[in-house]
Amino acid sequence: MNSGSSVLLRLQMGAIAFVLLALPAIAQTGGIPGVIAPGETPQLVQENFTFLEGPVGTADGGLIFSDIRVNKTYLLDSAGRISEIAENTNGSNGLALAKQGELVRAEGDGRRISRVNRNGTVVTLTDNYRGMPLLAPNDLILDAKGGIYFTDPGPRPVVPRRPTYVFYLPPGAKQPVAEDTTIARPNGLVLTMDGRTLIVDDTIGPNVFAFDIDPSGTLKNKRVFAQLRDVPAGQESGADGMAIDRQDRIYVTTVSGVQVFDKQGRYLGTIKAGRQAANAAFSGSDKSVLYLTAREGLYRINTMTQGPERLGK
Repeated sequence: MNSGSSVLLRLQMGAIAFVLLALPAIAQTGGIPGVIAPGETPQLVQENFTFLEGPVGTADGGLIFSDIRVNKTYLLDSAGRISEIAENTNGSNGLALAKQGELVRAEGDGRRISRVNRNGTVVTLTDNYRGMPLLAPNDLILDAKGGIYFTDPGPRPVVPRRPTYVFYLPPGAKQPVAEDTTIARPNGLVLTMDGRTLIVDDTIGPNVFAFDIDPSGTLKNKRVFAQLRDVPAGQESGADGMAIDRQDRIYVTTVSGVQVFDKQGRYLGTIKAGRQAANAAFSGSDKSVLYLTAREGLYRINTMTQGPERLGK
């Protein structure tokens, strides 16, 4: 092979490599098969909030969400109207709905898991672990029995060697069980459709973890479920809230967008909003709208899939 042919071959190989590297971005702008139709993008619902978090869909297709820095909770009703439904929420972040429609919340500033009854009274479900106050509960999800899995990574800034927790509060219990203390900064979590696996992400690192759940609610067999993509060198992944659809696809909000993975943990694509999303939840009349709480704005995007049939996330 002469030198001219060698140079041409190297140029061709470089062009092929460039195209292969570009494919994920092309796939994202062209939609995500089975998830987002080509050309579909997040649309702003309303802005001028402070820092939105904790979205959870309601039974009638509405959405409840937190504005954590001003201690307020809002309702987007099924007609598209947004109204304030609670104030002085002690930094409530993650939200869930109990079987009778009570709102369960992770209070970061209140350092507790609380329940808002239908008459508006607030009840502390748990506020300590072995007599020590909780650090700053972040996100939570209820299982079919009424038990609560929640993350307690502590407040920012991160303190070296300060413990972090994934807890389980069994139904009717006052004391949570520390199920995991090894994730650097556990944050978002979601249950698979069959309720047998808990998925938890890590705000600092690129790994998303899975745990098997035994009949008592205990977590076991921790493993890496997926690895996040496109995390800038030297930065945290920013992995935060999560959502799940009826095909067990997992949606993880990160510094680079909402990354979507199939039930085996294979990367499918990334959804990007106008701002970095902190959390996500399905709702709408048929649970085919994915809502994104993204800093000062609430966004929505129509999907080709549906969220869980169960109440909440």
